[in-house]
Amino acid sequence: MKAVSLPEEPPIILVVDDDQFIRQLLRRVMEKEGYQVVEATNGEQGLEAYKRLKPHLVMLDALMPVMDGFTCCNHLQMLTDDNSVEDEVLNGRFLHGASRTPVLMITSLDDYESVDRAFAVGATDYITKPIHLAVLRQRVRRLIQQFQLYKHLEQANQELQRLATLDGLTGVANRRRFDQYLDNEWWRMIREESPLSLILCDIDFFKKYNDTYGHQAGDACLRRVADALRFCAKRSIDLVARYGGEEFAVILPNTTTVGASQVAEEIREVVNNLEITHRASSVSKYVTLSLGVACMHPSLDTSPTMLIAAADEALYQAKAYGRNQSFSKSEKCGS
Repeated sequence: MKAVSLPEEPPIILVVDDDQFIRQLLRRVMEKEGYQVVEATNGEQGLEAYKRLKPHLVMLDALMPVMDGFTCCNHLQMLTDDNSVEDEVLNGRFLHGASRTPVLMITSLDDYESVDRAFAVGATDYITKPIHLAVLRQRVRRLIQQFQLYKHLEQANQELQRLATLDGLTGVANRRRFDQYLDNEWWRMIREESPLSLILCDIDFFKKYNDTYGHQAGDACLRRVADALRFCAKRSIDLVARYGGEEFAVILPNTTTVGASQVAEEIREVVNNLEITHRASSVSKYVTLSLGVACMHPSLDTSPTMLIAAADEALYQAKAYGRNQSFSKSEKCGS
């Protein structure tokens, strides 16, 4: 049975003009082109409609009561700038500003000063009255096509950026994302004067597991362990990452040694309860984890590498004491 695909919603055009005749003319012409049209009679109404509808294009008169088009256009740019801060971080700077909702200024003003002012406040294009409808149709079509293209590029870049931070096998964060996130949280904990904990965990005798059951079984084991870690690191600010090979890491902001140790023990128990058979292990007939826990109060005199080193040392101690256990190491990190 062939899947039924729903038709795409037509683009929305917001017309902001105090002249009822112009609004009706633009509505008639644009609806004939297949667009949805929403009207506003002044800049303030236009801003409210924009926030509610997020249109694909704004047609804006320059001279209106209450709030003129220049002021309205300036406010529109501030609204889109607020929404694009996160996108800029995700996508890099080359698309910054390109995906703003285009603004087509339509006005009887045609002097150089007015044209310059329109572009200075963020207008994308400018057309004068009386309106040449054929020119208007072409400009609207071009502006909406450009806007939709930039939106598609943004979405593609967001997906690429997301994939670039994930481990391809397990779906948790990769080492690059781990390093980035640890550094960001380190500075955030300095500002908030809060503790930062790190758990490093290693699958016990994983090489023997691979040698015994094969690499496909090893990959499946890694995925199940990663799922267990994600299950235990419940907060949105916690990050689970594949640190390398059979080693995983869990970053726990605003968490003391006691709290991190509890998470580590929960992880160990959940993995034990998976009962993944491991007949080559010296400590259990199932796959087990050794975990090292470290906690620090980040400061300008310390660094993330010190926290990693402490967690790594704790992991070494967990292995030295017999594996399938957690060991904690803290630097005056509270209880």
